[in-house]
Amino acid sequence: MTKSILAVVTAAALLAGCAGLRPDYVKPTVDLPTTWVDVPADGARAQGAQWWKVYGDPVLDRLIDEALAGNPNVMLAVARVDEARATLASTSAEQLPYVTGDLNSNRTRLSQRGATPLPPGVNPLSNDTRVRAAVSYELDLWGRLRNATEAARAELLATEAARETVRTTLTSDVAQGYFALRALDGQLAATRRSLQTRSETLDLQRKRVQLGDISELDLRQQEAEVAAARAQVPALERQRAQQESALAVLLGRSPRAIYEGAIDAGRDADARSPAIVVPAGLPSDLLLRRPDLLETEQRLIAAKARIAVARAAYFPTISLTGYLGSESVALGDLFSGPAGIWQVAVGLSQTIFGGGRIDAQVQAATARERQALAQYQRAIQTAFREVRDALVAQAKAREQLEAETQRVAALSEALRLARLRYDNGIASQLDVLDAERNLLSAELNRIDAVRAQRAAIADLFKALGGTWN
Repeated sequence: MTKSILAVVTAAALLAGCAGLRPDYVKPTVDLPTTWVDVPADGARAQGAQWWKVYGDPVLDRLIDEALAGNPNVMLAVARVDEARATLASTSAEQLPYVTGDLNSNRTRLSQRGATPLPPGVNPLSNDTRVRAAVSYELDLWGRLRNATEAARAELLATEAARETVRTTLTSDVAQGYFALRALDGQLAATRRSLQTRSETLDLQRKRVQLGDISELDLRQQEAEVAAARAQVPALERQRAQQESALAVLLGRSPRAIYEGAIDAGRDADARSPAIVVPAGLPSDLLLRRPDLLETEQRLIAAKARIAVARAAYFPTISLTGYLGSESVALGDLFSGPAGIWQVAVGLSQTIFGGGRIDAQVQAATARERQALAQYQRAIQTAFREVRDALVAQAKAREQLEAETQRVAALSEALRLARLRYDNGIASQLDVLDAERNLLSAELNRIDAVRAQRAAIADLFKALGGTWN
């Protein structure tokens, strides 16, 4: 009776130990906003997996496809996913029996002049052949193997989410680099047009100086303006070359292609892109959509599971081993009944004194879990800051573009009137030069405002984790 009670108490204690080792993961609570601010009333809503289709630019589509296929960061992320998947398979296999087979055959000759001489008539030559299948299996009473598998599975999901983060970041970077290249092309074209106009005016002014219609001061002022416009061209060409190289690296092109190749940035640099409408209720969904948040949460789950793995070291390891086979001196008798061999064994291993190793390992695993929790909370804060910044940037970029467009229109009319007044002798040449200078500056600013508006769209999709359904 006493033994039965002791057995029941022992079983209950073991089951309680098993239950206490299970990871008790609960999704951390987060105080989320109820709605977004600075959201446009109407506009485009991207659907499907390719958010960049909102631009309607086939050149950009081809460049992003090239980047996703050849960028080394994407290849690295894919390789890490494959590694994590293999690690999960290896860890999961630890829960299954381990079966091996072996075949040993040997022929031995003993010395007849050794320390222990053979009795007369004993043959010094002997044969032995053994065929055996062995199996070993660990009883996972404390969940060490199950929790290790759970941790590996969470790490795989985290790695897959990290791969999606790389893809989302890459597509956003390619879009922004592409539109930056287009903006530089537009600024170069505007500067060259202004240079051409000023050069033609300079030729005319030289003739007027020869005729005595204007002073040499007016000529020198015009020459200075031409030189100023000419100085802007190489600076813009340098920026364009650098931007083209950076974009080629993002596309994953070869060193030769980076050095020698050219990227066609397309046309229509002044076209506007539509405002992006953000669906209602998205703040709470962001935790499930952004791959970097999914990654940090899965790493938190893995860290909790590894605490249970560390705690399992407090309890004994119980393993079952055995083998079945045949052994015979004569090969012909190897599979006969008398040649059969087998063994069944139970092993139990328990740490008696470890110098505090297990306690330290549990404490380290617990500290890593706290680190993962802090990283998850920080990632959420960063995500919502990026979304807010992207929404504000989209709204303000459109306002800035509208203002710059109006400024260009006003300065174009001002230049026309200044030239008319100068031709009629009412205004000085300095008024015309100021108007030309202001118009060129406004055109360059407007082209950059177009770039900023398009870049804000890419930033918004990156902050939201891509498209949504």
